[in-house]
Amino acid sequence: MVKAVVAPGPDAPLQVRDIELPPVGPGDVRVRVAAAGVCHSDLSMINGTLAPEFPLVLGHEAAGTVAEVGADVTKVRPGDRVVLNWAAACGECWFCGQDEPWLCSAVEGAVSPSSGATLDGAALQMCMGVGGFAEELIAPERSVVPLPASAPLDLGALLGCAVLTGIGAVRNTAQVREGQSVLVIGLGGIGLSTVTGARLAGAGTIIAVDRGTEKEELARTAGATHYLAADPKLAKQVRALTEGRGADHAFECVGKADLIRTAWQAVRRGGQCTVVGVGARDDATTFNALELFHFNRRLTSSVYGSSDPDRDVPLLAQEIEAGRLDLSTLVTHRIGLDGVAEAFDRMRAGHGARSLIEMAP
Repeated sequence: MVKAVVAPGPDAPLQVRDIELPPVGPGDVRVRVAAAGVCHSDLSMINGTLAPEFPLVLGHEAAGTVAEVGADVTKVRPGDRVVLNWAAACGECWFCGQDEPWLCSAVEGAVSPSSGATLDGAALQMCMGVGGFAEELIAPERSVVPLPASAPLDLGALLGCAVLTGIGAVRNTAQVREGQSVLVIGLGGIGLSTVTGARLAGAGTIIAVDRGTEKEELARTAGATHYLAADPKLAKQVRALTEGRGADHAFECVGKADLIRTAWQAVRRGGQCTVVGVGARDDATTFNALELFHFNRRLTSSVYGSSDPDRDVPLLAQEIEAGRLDLSTLVTHRIGLDGVAEAFDRMRAGHGARSLIEMAP
């Protein structure tokens, strides 16, 4: 038996329960979780944005130590430190063949597959195939990524989602160039990682935006050169900071139609607006045919930062070793398994950045 955070149903009170993990299969890895980050996608599992099956073990951003491996596993061995990859590509579908593992057909739509774990004998679903809000978990070999020694084990959890998504959106999806101007709207863990990505890319003007002024210090620590509180005239304010043109790149990291529209309007002619946040299917925004032609802007999304974790986690570890990436600046709260509900409350209110669950030794 291991303890885990279980969501019995949508908007139902969360429970910390003892669950039973299945035996380790030939291609499986049992991981003793050291830490897990509380991501907005976890909240989206229970607030109606996504549609998982229940009961559900929450959590998809985690790191830990390998406790046991199946007979066919060759990638890791007991004692290895690993990051969990919630978008573990199959390596065989058309998208994987196009070197786009973040769009893998096996991952698309798989928000709550079962891993054989049970609660009081009933089947449990795992958030994004991970179920990281647990003392231990079982994952297929392709879902674990070796964690280089330069990355702290607890903070390494953030490499599993927030950091890969944010830095990847800048580096892989938008391919921001040195000296370009960047706007980031929404400063949770992913938004702050996007600001960091802009800094690492050598962006010139980096404008960070969030509700109120609470996150200004976090934004500037991550690399923002300017901070703006959300305002109906935001696009005009951004143009004032970019010689009247608008930003070369805007990243919307919330997933709200009105903010996507604002980010679009704040981009210069010929610039790019990248949607990073996961929004609701009934939250729509519109564009007229003339503006699409006239402004020549590009509108795209970034899924998992267009990342291949097996490639990108070691690259990010190099940034950590070189002192260019400090994961500790993203964590504003350290909690136990019983603190997840409060972490969600902070997230709804827009307070803090990442809450990091630390497992008892």
